Amino acid sequence: MAQILHPRATTTHATRKEIQRSKASVAALSRRYGLNPKTIRKWLARDSVEDVAMGPNGLVQPP
Repeated sequence: MAQILHPRATTTHATRKEIQRSKASVAALSRRYGLNPKTIRKWLARDSVEDVAMGPNGLVQPP
């Protein structure tokens, strides 16, 4: 199955897997991949390499 990335995506499934498997420090991974340390910590904390839905879920609550 092909991976669909939005134009501003900075990581791919392969990159995320490498981050999760690595024993290097957050700072070292940040430098290696050119990513913000917050992004590295996010992918280290996740169990999967799949993106999660962001933003509203489409349900509108009545006022």
